[in-house]
Amino acid sequence: MAAPQAAYLGKKSGNVKLDEAVFGESFHEPLVHRAVTAELNARRRGTASTLTRGQVAMTGAKAWRQKGTGRARAGALSTPHRTGGGVAFGPKPRGYTVKVNRKERRRALRSALSVHAARGSLAAVDADAFSEPSAKQAAEAIEGFGERGRTLVVLVEGEEMAALSFRNLASVTVLRAPDVGVADVIGAARLVASPAGFEELARLAAAPTARVAGDSGQSDEESS
Repeated sequence: MAAPQAAYLGKKSGNVKLDEAVFGESFHEPLVHRAVTAELNARRRGTASTLTRGQVAMTGAKAWRQKGTGRARAGALSTPHRTGGGVAFGPKPRGYTVKVNRKERRRALRSALSVHAARGSLAAVDADAFSEPSAKQAAEAIEGFGERGRTLVVLVEGEEMAALSFRNLASVTVLRAPDVGVADVIGAARLVASPAGFEELARLAAAPTARVAGDSGQSDEESS
């Protein structure tokens, strides 16, 4: 099986060789689903809030006396079934964070990246070719590449000119490699990255180095 590669977009020719251990991972749907769910949950603000009957600004006195009015007996006006009353079982501020283990998250990222490698929706971009911001140059680079849809462009620090060029294009999302999540990768129809971006993605998605027997310290991968 040929090693995964990403062809350059635009005028530059050649391919960027990709780490087969990262971009050749078999797809693990349950793991990817769990990672995506956790990431999307973490993006929720969880600030929705309603007032209970004890919090609404309303008197706690009975609406009218218990007997002698000819009407049905009534209690406080703050009950949930009355207009202006409190809300029963309404939302309160809460966190939606779900923990995903580091090894699971990295394998999910490898699975998502491998999907793009398998279907040929990976491409490389020469960030050094952008001496100044140029949306026209960026649009010409990705024109005709893969299926139309959401495009994720992954760059690293120091490639700001390329980032400024791509960010104004429709259906294009530009992210720094450390900020890329499984949901971003799996939700994109096309994945474009600079060579340095691919290297950073491979580093973030690589399986943690096994601890050497008798070594009480941690490797760089384990401490990150």
